[in-house]
Amino acid sequence: MTKVLLVGCGKMGSALLAGWLERGIAPGDVVVVDPTAPALAVNVVAGAADIPADFTPDVVVLAVKPQVMAEVLPPYARFRQAVFLSIAAGKPVAFFRAHLGDAAVIVRAMPNTPAAVRRGITVCCAGAEVDAARRALCQSLLEAVGEVGWVTDEALMDAVTAVSGSGPAYVFLLAEVMTAAGIAQGLPPELAARLARATVSGSGELLRQSSDEAGQLRRNVTSPGGTTAAALAVLMAEDGGLARLMETAVAAATRRGRELAG
Repeated sequence: MTKVLLVGCGKMGSALLAGWLERGIAPGDVVVVDPTAPALAVNVVAGAADIPADFTPDVVVLAVKPQVMAEVLPPYARFRQAVFLSIAAGKPVAFFRAHLGDAAVIVRAMPNTPAAVRRGITVCCAGAEVDAARRALCQSLLEAVGEVGWVTDEALMDAVTAVSGSGPAYVFLLAEVMTAAGIAQGLPPELAARLARATVSGSGELLRQSSDEAGQLRRNVTSPGGTTAAALAVLMAEDGGLARLMETAVAAATRRGRELAG
């Protein structure tokens, strides 16, 4: 049986925990370290010193904010038998080795918030010391909340974070601005919000289920000279359309990810 130590139980940590329990991990095989966590079905302790002495985790999932990771890590270096699975943005494998020791077995991962409804996607990068069994263990835990992919070049993790880690915020912003645009054209606010929400979520589901690429699905909606074409002429303008704006935004998020590495 897999024993999991979850350090931090905020939005992502709690989403992972719920997915594990749904997948059949026994509550007695999980310990959560979080001084602010509510009552849960598993053993919750306030700090590393409160972890039961007889609890020997197979994996330590690090789900605290990257800004506090350095001060959180040292007490966990004693779990040398475990693989450390980090979901902290910007913190490279070398950072964890510096705080946990050169022998620490580390997998760096970037999930996203649709994990809360088991529709997330996580990209991982394994340290050179991670064997096939530990890689499979991490993949299994992360698959409880969605899809999992891997990269071998850790430098790509900042771009992954910018596209999929931060990406849900871009989609939610799209729904916000579509709502505002509808209101500006005279729609009642409640109806505008309903139309935007259903259109964004429904289009996402169509994209998920369709074998067509996103570009083809866009073309399927667009009749020459029609209303969609009029809107896309603005959104796809070469000198300031959505493509250029998104490229600039993702580049900014990628740079920030590199800055968080310290």
